[in-house]
Amino acid sequence: MTSQTANPPVPRWIAAVLALLALLAIAVPLAIVRTTPKLSPVAKAIAARPQRVVPKTEVPTVEPADYIDLAPQDARAFNATVPFSTDPNPAARPFRLTGTPESQARALDCLAAAAIYEAGDDAGGEKAVVQVVINRVRHPAFPKTVCGVVFQGAERRTGCQFTFTCDGAMMRAVNPAAWERARAVARMALNGTVDKRVGHATHYHTDWVVPYWSSSLDKIVAVDTHLFFRWSGWWGTPPAFRGTYGGVEPIVPQLARLSEAHRTAAEAAGMTTATLDPTVLGEAAISPTGLEQDTNTFLVSLDPKLSPDQYPALAMRTCGDRPYCKFMAWSALAGTPAALPITPVQQRAMGFSYLRDRAFGFEKALWNCGEFKRASPAECMKAQVSITMAPPPPTNFSYDATPGSALRAIAGAAPGATVTKPTGPDPLTGVRRKGEVAAPVPMTGANPPAGSPLPGKVPLKADEK
Repeated sequence: MTSQTANPPVPRWIAAVLALLALLAIAVPLAIVRTTPKLSPVAKAIAARPQRVVPKTEVPTVEPADYIDLAPQDARAFNATVPFSTDPNPAARPFRLTGTPESQARALDCLAAAAIYEAGDDAGGEKAVVQVVINRVRHPAFPKTVCGVVFQGAERRTGCQFTFTCDGAMMRAVNPAAWERARAVARMALNGTVDKRVGHATHYHTDWVVPYWSSSLDKIVAVDTHLFFRWSGWWGTPPAFRGTYGGVEPIVPQLARLSEAHRTAAEAAGMTTATLDPTVLGEAAISPTGLEQDTNTFLVSLDPKLSPDQYPALAMRTCGDRPYCKFMAWSALAGTPAALPITPVQQRAMGFSYLRDRAFGFEKALWNCGEFKRASPAECMKAQVSITMAPPPPTNFSYDATPGSALRAIAGAAPGATVTKPTGPDPLTGVRRKGEVAAPVPMTGANPPAGSPLPGKVPLKADEK
C-alpha cells in the first residue's frame, strides 16, 4: 500500500489575513461605487460626448464663454470625473514685450486689468491669468496683441472671452494699491517671468461650472478651485505657440478710468471714454427717481429685457456721480417696495443690490443666486431673515478724493467744525463684509451658488475662459 502524507494545517493567522484580504477585495470597490458622486442625466450626456482632436492642418475654433446649465454639485461631480492629462506639462517660453513705449503701456494695463478683474487682489491667481493671456497671444487661434486677446469679443453682449470685458464689471471701482500690485504682476510677465504651473494652458474655469468647450480640451492642472486646460493634440504642444507678437496694441476706451495710457490715447484719437454706453441698456436705462426720504436710495423693478450682467451698469448709471448710493432691485413689479423700510419678505425676494460708499472706497454689486446664475459665490447675496435699514446719510456732502484726504465736511457745517468719520459703510441688504462667513445660498434647479472669485476677493472668474 502507498501511504499518503496529510497536508499540514494552515496557521490560523494566515487564514485570518486571507479572509481579511478577501473581504477588502469586495468591500473597497463597493464603497467606491456607493460614495462616487452620481452624475445628472445632463452631465452623463456631456461625459459621453466624444472628444475631437483638431488636426494640425486646421486652426482650432475659439468658442465663446458659454456654460452647460448644471447645478454646482452636478458640475463638480462631472469635473471630478474628468482625469488630468498624463502627458508632460512643460512651461511656456519667457515672453518679452516689444513696441513703442506707448504701445507697451497699453499692453501692461490690459494685462493688469485681466489680472485684477479675473483673479482679484491675489498674486497667485493673477500670475495664472496673465500666463494664459500670454499663451493666447502666441497661439494662432487668438489675436496677436495683449489687448486684442483680453478684449476679444467684448463688442458683443455674449461671446467675450473674459467676461469682465462685457458684463459691466469694469464699472466697479478698483483699489489703487491693488491695481498697482496687478500691474506689477503683469509687468513681470511681460518681461520674462513664467508661471510654470499652467504650462501652455489657454483656457480655465472654476470647478462649479462646465463650459461647452471643456470636453474638447485636456485638463492639465488645478490652481485652487480653478481648472486649466490646453488643446488636445498638436495644438496644445509647444511648437504650436510660435505666433509672432503684433507689436502695436489697440486703444481700449473702456480702460480710461484705470489706465492713463488708454485714456490719453483715446482722447488724442477722438474716441469716447464714457464709462457707460447708453445703447447698452436701451430704453430700460431710464434712471429711477430716488426715494423722497432718501435721495441716495433707489428701489427698482428690473426690466426683463436686461440680462443679469447688465444690472451693475444700470445701477451705476442710476447712481450717477453720487459718492454714496444704494440701489436695490426686484424682478417682479408687484414685489418692488414703494418706500423704506422693506419687509423681510421683500428682502428675500430682492434680485440685485448695489452699494457705493466712496468715503471708504467701497463698491459692491450682488445678485440673488437663487434667481440668477452667477459664476462666483462672492457675487451672491447671503441668505438673511430680517433687515435693518440704518438711517440714511446726509444727502449733501463733499468728498475730496486727493491722496491722503478724508471726508472733509458735511454741507452746512460751520467752517472748521470737526467731522467724525463713520466706522464703516452704511449697511445694505445682502452685502457680505470681509471676514464674514457666507451663509448657504438657497439653490433652485440649476442655478450655481456662483463664484469670484470668493469672499473678500475675487478669485479667477467662473466665467472662465
